[in-house]
Amino acid sequence: MSLNDEAELADPVDLHVGAQRRELVRHHAPVLTVIAIGGGLGALARYGLGLLLPTRPGEFPWGTFLVNTAGCLLIGVLMVLITDVWTAHRLVRPFFGVGVLGGFTTFSTYALEIRNLLQHSGFGLAAVYLTATFLGAMIAVVTGAWATRALARTRMGGTGA
Repeated sequence: MSLNDEAELADPVDLHVGAQRRELVRHHAPVLTVIAIGGGLGALARYGLGLLLPTRPGEFPWGTFLVNTAGCLLIGVLMVLITDVWTAHRLVRPFFGVGVLGGFTTFSTYALEIRNLLQHSGFGLAAVYLTATFLGAMIAVVTGAWATRALARTRMGGTGA
């Protein structure tokens, strides 16, 4: 890398320069738009599941557990589809991965529910929820990726190992 390359990398975008401001908006506005729309849709889906599976104080939060593990399964599927199977449009990953699944899954509610379980049920159930969610999420993302790769190989006529 030359000194000129380093200088270009170090120069921040000057929003007072119209051309730089327009380029920033032209490049990032579509991405931010699809993330916002996807996030709204994902949050609505999570809210709906929360209504179907409400969490009562001191009880295992099945709704949030299901949301987070299902979201992890789907991110495993999505990432294989857009990296190994399809040539995806540049907005597919931000829309589904960051937007829809980011709005659908919820770490903040997970953390709050651990705190609530500690207050209402003690350490035991809180530890079970904390561990089950973590393990469930990890297993779900690996399973989603593995199953999608296996299905893709089968459909493409490969033997796959």
